[in-house]
Amino acid sequence: MSEALDVREEILKSVKRKKVTASIVVDEDGIIAGIASAKEEAGKLGLSILRVVKEGSELKKGDEIIRFSGTPKQIVMAEELLIGLMAKPSGIATSAHKFVQETGGRPRVVCGAWKKMPPSLKETIREAIHTGGALSRIASPPFAYLDKNYVELLGGITQSLQAVSHLAPCSKVVQIKGRYKDIGSEACEAAEAGADIIFIDTGHPEDITTVSERLRRKGLRGKVAIAFGGGLNLEALKTLRPLDLDMIDIGRQIVDAPILEMRMEIISEEA
Repeated sequence: MSEALDVREEILKSVKRKKVTASIVVDEDGIIAGIASAKEEAGKLGLSILRVVKEGSELKKGDEIIRFSGTPKQIVMAEELLIGLMAKPSGIATSAHKFVQETGGRPRVVCGAWKKMPPSLKETIREAIHTGGALSRIASPPFAYLDKNYVELLGGITQSLQAVSHLAPCSKVVQIKGRYKDIGSEACEAAEAGADIIFIDTGHPEDITTVSERLRRKGLRGKVAIAFGGGLNLEALKTLRPLDLDMIDIGRQIVDAPILEMRMEIISEEA
C-alpha cells in the first residue's frame, strides 16, 4: 500500500527548493508562553531559528515572537505547529498576569485549577500560570490539602487536621465553607486544630471579614494565612484588595482564558 499523499508537497512542488524566512507575530498585547516547546518543535521540523523572545516577554500587538527560515513545506507546517504550542499557554499567562497586576502583589494569586485538566495538558498549563506570575499551588510542597470531601470523610475539621498532624514538615491547608458551623467558628476551629492556611471557598467576600475578625478576637490570626476563592473575576478584585487576605484562588478565569491571537507572516523568499 502506498503512503498517503502529502497534499502540501503537491501544492508546493514548484517552489520546494526555495529558502523562506517567516515570523510569528502577536495580534494583541500579551505575555508569551510556550517558547521552549516551540523551539523544540522548530528543531524537529528542521527550521533555523533566527531570533526568538524570552519566555514571559510582554509584547504589544504586532511584535515578533519568533523568526525562522526553512523550506516552504517546513514553513507551512510551522504555522500550525508553533502557533498551536504558544497561543493557548500565552492566553493563560496573559490572564494570570492581569490578575497579578490587579492585586499589586497582595493578596497573592493562586491558580490550582490546572490539576483538573487532562494529564497531557497539566504541565503546559502549570508552566503558563507561572509565566504569568501567579502561583500554581496554595502552599510550597510538602503540604496536605484537606478539601471539603476529606473533611466530610474524616468527620469534621478537627478530625481532618488530626489525621495529618503527624506529617512534618508539612503545611496543613483546610477548606471551609460554613457547612458545619458558621464560617467564623469553622475558621477558629481550624486554627486551633493546627491549620496553617484556611481556605474560605464560599465566593462571598463578607466571609473574609467575618473570619479575620473572629481569628483576631481569639488571638489566632497570626497563626494562619487566609485564602479565598469561588468564581472570582477581575472586577471582584477591587472589592477584595482592601480586605485582610493573603491569597486568592482564581480558577476558570485563568485556565480557560482565550488563546492569545498570533499569526505567521512570510518575510522573504530566496530561489
